[in-house]
Amino acid sequence: MSFQEVHYRPVFGRTLAVVTMVVCALGAAAMAVTDPASAIRYVWPILLVGVLAWALFWRPSLLVQEHGITVENVLRTHFVPWPSITAIDTRYSVTLHTTERRVQVWAAPASGRHRTLGLAPKDFDGVGESARGELGELRPGDAITTPTGNLAQLIRGRWEQLRDSGAFASGVDPDASTQTWHVATIATVAALSAATVIGIFV
Repeated sequence: MSFQEVHYRPVFGRTLAVVTMVVCALGAAAMAVTDPASAIRYVWPILLVGVLAWALFWRPSLLVQEHGITVENVLRTHFVPWPSITAIDTRYSVTLHTTERRVQVWAAPASGRHRTLGLAPKDFDGVGESARGELGELRPGDAITTPTGNLAQLIRGRWEQLRDSGAFASGVDPDASTQTWHVATIATVAALSAATVIGIFV
C-alpha cells in the first residue's frame, strides 16, 4: 500500500490571517484615498501587521511524507527524515526531537487548558508507547481527542512502524536533515519595521 501524505494547516490560524489581512488592506486603501500625504508616512505599520499575520498564522504547516516530515514555521522550513527523530513531544506544541535539535511545529500548538479539562482515560486510547514518560505518564496534549494529540499520534504511528520494521538500521544520514531560512519574509518584515519607525518618528 502506498503511503498517503498528510498536509496539516490549522483552520483557525488561516481564518485569522485572512481576516487580519483583509482589514489591513481595507485600512491601507482607505488611508490612501482619504489622505494620500499621511498614507506615505503611516501606511507602513498597517502593511507590517498584514505581513506578520500571513507569516504567523497562514504560513505554518506540517507535511507528513513517506521519507520524512517537512515543518514550515514562521522564519524557517525544516525537513526531518524519519531516522533522525528520537521522540515526539506535545508539551507546548508538537515537537520533533532529533539527533541534532528540537523542531517545534508552529502549526500545532498544544491545546489550551479549557480544551484539556475533563479528559478521560478513553481519550488516550491508541496513544503509542513512545509517548509515555519514564513512569508511563502521558501529557494532556497526547490525548487523541485533541488536535495536537491526534496529529502527534499520526506521526508516532508512522515512526514506530518504521522503527519496528528495522527501517532505521542503517543509521542517520546527517546531511538528510535540512533547514531553510525564509529570507524574503525576514527582509520584508525588517524593511516594513524600519519604514514604520521612520514614518512615525522622523
